[in-house]
Amino acid sequence: MNKPLLKVFDSDLQYLDGPNSRGSEFNFIFKVSMQLLKGFRKLHFVGPCITVFGSARTEECNEDYKLAMGVGKEIAKMGFTTMTGGGPGIMEAANRGAFQNGGFSVGCTIKLPEEQSFNKFMNKFVSLDYFFVRKVLLLKYSYAFIVMPGGFGTLDELFETATLIQTGIIQNFPIVVFDKEYFNPIRKLIDDMIVNKTISRSDKKLILFTDDLEEGMQHIKKYISRNYLIKSKKSKPLWWLGE
Repeated sequence: MNKPLLKVFDSDLQYLDGPNSRGSEFNFIFKVSMQLLKGFRKLHFVGPCITVFGSARTEECNEDYKLAMGVGKEIAKMGFTTMTGGGPGIMEAANRGAFQNGGFSVGCTIKLPEEQSFNKFMNKFVSLDYFFVRKVLLLKYSYAFIVMPGGFGTLDELFETATLIQTGIIQNFPIVVFDKEYFNPIRKLIDDMIVNKTISRSDKKLILFTDDLEEGMQHIKKYISRNYLIKSKKSKPLWWLGE
């Protein structure tokens, strides 16, 4: 006799647990819609962003933490908003670098039972329940993406962003990955994919791997100077819409 499958009792987790009742699935659609609406209204006026991805587990004494602070500082100097997942580690460092150097700093936080907490270096943040909603918002408002050492989530964000650019779903925004040694297996994997013709040789140009903060930021600045002009918005936030 087969043992019964483990039941997931948290209603927020059941959306990947197979078919549910019509009422439950309508309720899920409604919750997702409200999460997106909340995010759209909260972030509509944060200005053009650059998103920084990286581990929540990186400690303050780590060199990657210090580099991420430098990244946030450089983003602030460019006049862009630093956007992260709003958690600790690399996310905190990037937000902190912007926040402490006169830049605007925002986050898309996620509610998790363990590990994730909110950092205090954000001018504004939106709290979310679903990873896929969070990723939509982290991509929607940004014109460049910076990836630093991290785990499964960071790799997911790196490859999803690259896939969306590769397939033309979003524009050909620059992706800069810091720490060539850490990401060396990924670099080798990309070369192997080219050899095996699972990606095009030109796809390799979508990602810049570097150890040099100046090189990485110049790569982004070069794209922005050619393709983007920061414009002041005429409309103003309305508090009653959550803006």
